[in-house]
Order: sequence, then structure tokens, then C-alpha cells
Amino acid sequence: MARVDNEILFQQMNWRYACKKFDPNKVIREADWNILVETLHLAPSSYNLQPWKFIVVQNTELRKQLFDASWKQSPVTDASHFVVLTYKEKMDEAHIDRHVQQTSKIRNIEIANLAKMKEVAMRDLVIGPRSATIDFWAQRQCYIAMGSFLTTASLMEIDTLPMEGINAPEFDRILGLENSGYKTVAAIACGYRSPEDKYATAKKIRFDTADVIVYK
Repeated sequence: MARVDNEILFQQMNWRYACKKFDPNKVIREADWNILVETLHLAPSSYNLQPWKFIVVQNTELRKQLFDASWKQSPVTDASHFVVLTYKEKMDEAHIDRHVQQTSKIRNIEIANLAKMKEVAMRDLVIGPRSATIDFWAQRQCYIAMGSFLTTASLMEIDTLPMEGINAPEFDRILGLENSGYKTVAAIACGYRSPEDKYATAKKIRFDTADVIVYK
């Protein structure tokens, strides 16, 4: 199995930053984009239920509308690709059944042998106390996927900007998500930094390691 060198990992973690200004003339090549898409596809989630949809907005007119719903932040229109992360508003038996069926198909397991897995998920997320705050649970799953995406992009030297500075209800309206069962939580602009982005060479500001990492 290939292993990324520690020095390269450290280098790319420092190379990455929240890109504020993208070069609109540079486009992520298809082969690289396909890897980034798989990063979202393969992202981990609680119970592996994947309570999300990732919308890659390619339509120029839609991007312009989302630009207006993002307080006119240029990465929305200038970045090569723009991904909207949406979460499943409510967990339900139908979604869990779909996951059970997919598990049965891929791992060649009888549906009956997955009954306990379904029961545990149902008891926790659908009929249990956590069902009252299931939207927050689903949002957190989306951020796990976002983290995977940002890390992979940095290793590929593709710039990203994770965005919460958006009008999520307006995104839902523009993207036709109203009454779909999914809602916008965040977005990611990705592409290549503009040489005019002053933040590209700014030193990272972080608290000392000892202030945020605790060993016990």
C-alpha cells in the first residue's frame, strides 16, 4: 500500500489555506475532479447512513444567483468548481432500509441477518431521543465529508474555501431543495489561487500545539 511521506503531509498542511481569490481561468482537470468527487462519495458517516447530497453547481446562471446569496463573495463564481453540502433533514425508516439493502447487495449478506443493524439505527435516530435533534446530527456528518475533501484537495495542490457565510435558505430556494427533505449547510469553492490573493503567502495563525492538544 502506498504511503504518503510525513514531510509531504506536513508541507501540504501548511500549503493549504482558505483561498479568498481564485483564478477564474484555471479549471480543475477531469481526472483530478473525479478523485475529489470520490472523496465525498467515500467519506465516513455515523452508521454509514450518508445523510447527505453534494450538489456540484456547474450552471453559470445558478452560480451567479448563489453569488448574490453569499454576500457577493467572488469564489462562488470564480472558482473552478463549487460544491453545496446538503443534509437530510429527517432520518426515516425508508433511508435506513435503503442502506440495509445496499449492504446486503454489496457484501452478499441476507437481509434477515442485518435486522439488528437496522433496529439499532432506528432506535437511536428515528424513534429515540436523538430524533429530536437529528438535523444537527446530519449536519455534523456533512462536516466530516468536508474535512476529507479539504485534506485530499490539499494533497493534490487544489485550493479550497470552506464557506458557511451563505444564506442557506436562499441556496435551498435557488437549487430547488424546498420540500425535498434536504437543506443546505455549507459550501466549498475549489480551484486554483489567484496570484493576487494576499492570503496565499500570509503566515498561518494558530494557537500553540500545547494549547490545543492534550495528552492524558
